Amino acid sequence: MQNKKLVRWPQLVIGVIVLLFAGIIYAWSILKGPFASKDLFSLSPTLLGLNFALTVSMFCIGGFISGLLNKNVSTRIRLIASALLLFLGFFITSQMQIGQTAVLFLAYGGIAGLGIGITYNVILSAVTAWYPDKKGFSSGILLMGFALNSLIIGKVASYYLGVPDQWRNTFVVLAIITAIVILISAFLIKFPPAGTVFPAPKAKKFKEQNDFEARDYTASEMVKRTSFWKLFFFFMLLASVGAVAIGVATNVMIDNGAAKDFAITLVGIISIFNGVGRITSGLLFDNIGRRRTQYITSFVAILAPAVVVLAYATHSIPIAIIGLCICYFSYGFAPTGSTAFVGTFYGTKNFALNLSVLNLILIPTGFASLLTGFLKDTFGSFMYPFMMLAGFSVIGLIINLRIKKP
Repeated sequence: MQNKKLVRWPQLVIGVIVLLFAGIIYAWSILKGPFASKDLFSLSPTLLGLNFALTVSMFCIGGFISGLLNKNVSTRIRLIASALLLFLGFFITSQMQIGQTAVLFLAYGGIAGLGIGITYNVILSAVTAWYPDKKGFSSGILLMGFALNSLIIGKVASYYLGVPDQWRNTFVVLAIITAIVILISAFLIKFPPAGTVFPAPKAKKFKEQNDFEARDYTASEMVKRTSFWKLFFFFMLLASVGAVAIGVATNVMIDNGAAKDFAITLVGIISIFNGVGRITSGLLFDNIGRRRTQYITSFVAILAPAVVVLAYATHSIPIAIIGLCICYFSYGFAPTGSTAFVGTFYGTKNFALNLSVLNLILIPTGFASLLTGFLKDTFGSFMYPFMMLAGFSVIGLIINLRIKKP
């Protein structure tokens, strides 16, 4: 296939649309409303944090399973399976009754989380395979769609979740629409044919330090590298900032004086910064190199929770908005950076499985939300979890400075 005949943008557009709907995992700050409501289930912050942690854990496991099956099971079959899982998860959740917290964990956290993880892995690995010359840009665009769910889909859902007795119908509608979108994509998303010729990567404006000769690593070879574990812990600490912010963003706004409806609207708008962070990270990676991008990433990660702590200290809504914006922006660097690093450090041949292995960072990251709920229950304020996150980010910087080559 000649360069001038290479048509790949439809794959990217379809991928963005699919991940926009599959990104429902990021709308937990909004979707947890009925379960936190004192008039309905009245679940504690700890239990709500546990469900989010479980959802993220099953998301990672779903991605890992998809990576293992990548060479033997088609994208079509995996996407169909993920659509069915997501539908079942949300539909069963809609039937939950008071006192049935286990149903929430099993259906939303377990079944739906597994389905979303499979979808994520298939779309990321298949679509970015069309853009080996623009790893950062393509993954950033895709992940922007994943992040904007809470602004677009989540905002619409929040309106109906606030209507008495409508939350069950809302979950059913989300289940049907999201499953249909993924099912349609199963017949459209594919890997590029063998022998496809792609444009050469653009030369970076800045020469990388400690350049190395890349090669294809298997997953077993990758996990034996010290660099992998440095990346693992660095991205785990980085993602913790955004994971916690996503789970409690509405609470942070209300704690600092915002009205509930205003807070929900703001959280949807703030989620744009998650998408902006993903594109920004990708563009930085492609244009100024991984090392400089790493430094910028750590700076933003430290600044983000520190500003939220300042908001609590001053009880300021504007500072809370700024802090959450930076938290979401920082979180955007994690998935794009990890995707780009896997392809650059460990090659493209085993990308799907290698990416799913690195994405296991989200399992301990998800439990940062559980720790957040515990600290809130213990000290009565979400300020303390953000102080913890600032410390995590400083540790991340130290690890980051030591990541130089595979």
